[in-house]
Amino acid sequence: MFELHKQSVEYENKSLRLPKELIEKVQLLADEYNMSFNKVVIECVEYALNNMKPKEE
Repeated sequence: MFELHKQSVEYENKSLRLPKELIEKVQLLADEYNMSFNKVVIECVEYALNNMKPKEE
């Protein structure tokens, strides 16, 4: 089950473009959990990377 967590880590800046609808969904989650938009994106990316299927070669 995906859960959002608060923790501090070292950061670097990286710009990216996201679809407007995705930004709205992430912002709603951030507001609901009283977290930054950035932190929610980090949690989602980490979850995806940790749970993706291995590439079949």
